[in-house]
Amino acid sequence: MPLPALRALRHRNFRLFLAGQIFALVGYWIQMVAQSWLLYRLTESATLLGVLAFAGSLPILLLSPIAGWWSDRCNLHRAMFATQILELLQAATLAGLALAGIIAPWHIITLAMVMGVLVAIELPIRHAYLLELVDGKEDLPNAIALTSLMANSGRMVGPAVAGILIGLFSEAHCFLINALSYIAVVVSFLLIRVRAQPRLPSSKPVLAGLQEGFAYAWGQLPIRALLLLLATVAFVATPYAALMPVMVREAFQGAADEMGYLMGASGLGAISGTLYLASRSNARGLIRLIIIAAFAAGTALVLFANAPSTWYALPLLAVVGCGILVTSVSVNMILQTIVDDDKRGRVMSLYTVAFLGVSPFGALAAGALADIAGPQLTLTLGGLGCAGAALLLARRRHEIRAGIRPIYEKLGIARR
Repeated sequence: MPLPALRALRHRNFRLFLAGQIFALVGYWIQMVAQSWLLYRLTESATLLGVLAFAGSLPILLLSPIAGWWSDRCNLHRAMFATQILELLQAATLAGLALAGIIAPWHIITLAMVMGVLVAIELPIRHAYLLELVDGKEDLPNAIALTSLMANSGRMVGPAVAGILIGLFSEAHCFLINALSYIAVVVSFLLIRVRAQPRLPSSKPVLAGLQEGFAYAWGQLPIRALLLLLATVAFVATPYAALMPVMVREAFQGAADEMGYLMGASGLGAISGTLYLASRSNARGLIRLIIIAAFAAGTALVLFANAPSTWYALPLLAVVGCGILVTSVSVNMILQTIVDDDKRGRVMSLYTVAFLGVSPFGALAAGALADIAGPQLTLTLGGLGCAGAALLLARRRHEIRAGIRPIYEKLGIARR
């Protein structure tokens, strides 16, 4: 019998999924760091770093609601497999251009947008697909936490590997390794055998289905408040990652390896947060944790922006990574617990929009402001905004808990 923190691993399909995805996510973070470093090396423009993040995330804002509507109706296993194949082709194209020595800034930005389209389609499907991988809701919160742990393990390892590879070889080799990592993904999906969840028949057109999902989410205070907090954190706090090359080169006078260490520290903090979340038996008590985590992330971001050196910045970024991760995953766990099954895809697409769809606007604004006022002031303002959002949520915590409590009681979730 698995340890309580690993109980979702008792499901064979989930184990296969996790094994394949860890390779893909390490490769993904290697590519993310390499493409931002390459773009800044070619252009020396913080604004273009913001454009890169914007291009990669804008499709999530535009397409995720439609993907969420579709995920409430499609064969989730086949849809997930198809997106992985298309992501493999995107990575191979980027690697081919870089290895041929003909890659240009517009190639990097365009291919980042292509990946953004694929991620926009994949994420709502992935959230709903977890329910099939663990055969029900009992182990779903633990599966969410373990999936996040896997993602942030890749986030910790990938940037450090990218920094080493860029120093020893080139960005092109980073892109090639990402493409090769999808071999493990393809093998895992060929081995997975899921029992598709029954789908309720619906004759509603797309717009009516989307409107139903929006109305359902907005009409419930807990869902609305959590999504608004998440969107605020995404806009003001997450752009620190897009500005990392500027901070490393201008504030810390560092190179690619130091950027890898800093991003790895953020990933390490996120892993610490997911280990704690994985040890929890259910979603009760997470509202207070979200408030603490968002406030800590904002405070640490202010201190990071004014850190005198990389060594001071490392532990602060670990707190930032932990705080943002705990906030986003805790919101995910609550929503997945309280949402109706027939609206799961649409609500989780709004979660995707709130976290990943809003972030491009934050990155674009942060990049432009950094070119004018400097990265330190930009990140300081972002940290203050994040901490302020946590305090606003704290003022309404009793109302939010009152809205969630009847659902928890109906599900038989014990008070903790």
